[in-house]
Amino acid sequence: MVIGISAGAGKSTFARKLGEKTGIEVHHLDAVFWKPGWVESRLQEFSDAQRELVKKQQWIIEGNYSNTFEIRAAACDTVIYLELPLYLCLYRVLKRWLTNLGKTRPDMAAGCKEKMDWKFIKFILTTYRTRKKKMAERLDRFAAEGKKVIVLRKSDIDSFIEDFDVKNNNAS
Repeated sequence: MVIGISAGAGKSTFARKLGEKTGIEVHHLDAVFWKPGWVESRLQEFSDAQRELVKKQQWIIEGNYSNTFEIRAAACDTVIYLELPLYLCLYRVLKRWLTNLGKTRPDMAAGCKEKMDWKFIKFILTTYRTRKKKMAERLDRFAAEGKKVIVLRKSDIDSFIEDFDVKNNNAS
């Protein structure tokens, strides 16, 4: 289960690289949640889709969607949390938007061309600190439930992937 502090933390890129290294199929929750034209899935439909994904023997699922955390958390053995500074998350979101203008990213549903609006930027800005606190509480709870919890900051992310030992299922 790959989660992060915010949009722009690098969840999709990290999960893709981890999937390439491990050979485990990666599922991007944005591609599950959004329908063509940026139409939201109903919560029940979105939840049911995740319940099907976690039935697989192995999976990497990336994305926050806190209203369905428990589905993934109940089924995972490892939670990887990416925490980057707010300014870097914002920079990456804007860079992603400019890089993908008029295109649909591979981690998005078909028909969802890259877009940006003030509502999204405002969401990142106004919820970052409260989400950071909530994430810390969730991570403590996940660890108490016996999940392996890995917290990665900017300087740790690339080296984690490079040093990941597929055979022993951990970073060396």
